[in-house]
Amino acid sequence: MRLPKQLCLLMTGLLLALALVGGRAAPALAEDPQRLPSYVTDTAGVLDRGQTAELQQAIDALYSREHERLWVVYVRNFSGIDSNSWGEQTARLSGFGDRDVLLSVAVDDRAYAFTGTVPPSVSDKELDRLLTDQVEPKLRAGDWAGAGLATASGLSKAMSGSGGIGLGKLLLLALIVVLIALAVWLWTRRRKMRRQRAVMESARKTDPTDTAALEALPLVVLDALSKETLVDTDNAIRTSTEELRLATDEFGATATAPFTAALEAAKRALAKAFSIRQQLDDDIPETPDQQQSMLIELISSCGSADRDLDAKVGEFDAMRNLLINAGDRLDALTRDVVELTARLPKSQETLTRLVAEHPASVLAPVRDNVTMAKERIGFAEQTIESGRDAIAKPVGQQGAAVADIRSAESAVDAARTLLDAVDTAATDIDQARAGLPAIVEELRRDLAAAAELTEHGGTELPTATAAARTALDQATANATTNPLGVFRQAVAADTALDQAIANATDRKRAADELRRRLTQTLTAARSQINAAADFISTRRGGIDADPRTRLAEAQRSLDQAEQLSPTDPAAALQSAQRAAELGSRALLSAQAAVRDWQAQQQRLTAPSGSQSGAILGGILIDGMLRGMGTQYRSGGGGFGGGYGPGSYGGSEGSRRISRGGRF
Repeated sequence: MRLPKQLCLLMTGLLLALALVGGRAAPALAEDPQRLPSYVTDTAGVLDRGQTAELQQAIDALYSREHERLWVVYVRNFSGIDSNSWGEQTARLSGFGDRDVLLSVAVDDRAYAFTGTVPPSVSDKELDRLLTDQVEPKLRAGDWAGAGLATASGLSKAMSGSGGIGLGKLLLLALIVVLIALAVWLWTRRRKMRRQRAVMESARKTDPTDTAALEALPLVVLDALSKETLVDTDNAIRTSTEELRLATDEFGATATAPFTAALEAAKRALAKAFSIRQQLDDDIPETPDQQQSMLIELISSCGSADRDLDAKVGEFDAMRNLLINAGDRLDALTRDVVELTARLPKSQETLTRLVAEHPASVLAPVRDNVTMAKERIGFAEQTIESGRDAIAKPVGQQGAAVADIRSAESAVDAARTLLDAVDTAATDIDQARAGLPAIVEELRRDLAAAAELTEHGGTELPTATAAARTALDQATANATTNPLGVFRQAVAADTALDQAIANATDRKRAADELRRRLTQTLTAARSQINAAADFISTRRGGIDADPRTRLAEAQRSLDQAEQLSPTDPAAALQSAQRAAELGSRALLSAQAAVRDWQAQQQRLTAPSGSQSGAILGGILIDGMLRGMGTQYRSGGGGFGGGYGPGSYGGSEGSRRISRGGRF
């Protein structure tokens, strides 16, 4: 049945009047998410022209200052959609980017949403305070324009420094960080330089011929020390060469022959050191072990050359100083000759008495002493006269006096020794007879000790042992006929043998210590390698090639150490140490690989616990290789699952927000 047109118009007017009288509009149509045409969109009609212009001005000011785009939309309702979802769909339809944020307000639903990428300079707490303390109160009060203005001004203040970090503060903070980093770098550098200086000072005090001490120094310190040593030795040789040339011109080649020999030996050592330095500096690289060996050889060569030159300094200076007091020295030698000449008659009487009291064999060591002393005294007198003639010559031609003085001194010392031996012969013979049994017993004990050190004796122990056996045989056979001679021979042989035994004992102690260290290191290496091998074997499904390579190399080094152990313990120790180090690195890298594998499984669609353990343990490797492992290794959905990352994006992507609620 159709109503008359007039009746329809009347009912419509009545309904409109009732709505106006009741103070409420008719229900609005649903407003779906939309593409926003401008920064301020008011389909709800809650803003007048002035409010719209004021809000647009605030939005423009925010963009001009911070380059952040704020969009504000007022609608009647969100079409039954969650406020955050409505805002996100509108943002997507509007093509928002990383610098766009949207305030969506449904005036009838009394709901709102703030959507977009929050600026990096605005913290989550600042955003919460802005929405809770400024925007929502305006919305509750129906101050729709005020809510938009509060959003624009709040973002501007937070980004410019009122609550966030502006560009100026960021630059200041960056400057402070740079200054702090520079200060730390300078402090660290100075501290490192102080440590290096301290190490270098300590290294300079190291005996350059002590290879064990040099091996303990870091490679960089060895390199610096080698350069210093090379320069110091080269300077010393250059100075010595000039001084020796002057001395040779003055004293002659014969007098300076010992110094010339020492200098030539030092030059050969220096040339070898320069050759080593050249090899280190050329374009052919050496391994760290080769560098260490070469640097130690360089420093030792220079150290030995320098020490040999220093050993001649006293003698060289004495030769140069002889001419200064040559007259006084010759006078003193003349007095010595007179004194020795006066002793001759008494020494002859003593010798005659000894010949009468002892067999000729007993006196063999001193029988000709008086005659030989007379000859030495005569020679001294001749060289003293020659020396006096030499010092009478002009300056620069007096060098021969040095040789004469030294020859006279040697002759006087020899004559005195010969006469002293005659004067003390009786006492010496009695002491020799009394001391022979003890020294013979000492020789036998030392020979027995030497027999146990044959392996560590080197070349000196066999020589000393042979001399001791000869002395022992002589002492046993000639104790009665020549007690003094065999006693002195036995004492000298025993002294040499004691020194050889001491050196062999030191070498044996060092060898025993090396063996002990080798045994400990081999045990540690085996333990480390076994631990790494067990770990990798039981978790091989999550371990890549690096740990396996370290383990294989560690096992190879261990095998090499065990092969070298019987014949070359020093090289075996190096291989064992490398095996232990590689075994430790294999275990650490394998543990890191397993941790990475487990973390990856937590991010991906993980298999069941038992299946994951089987994969990690390598039990399901065949299945992986046949296809199941493709997604696993590429970070895909896992095994029959489909867990993707919890969110997509980096650190900036994680700042995507969508907040809001009822007001």
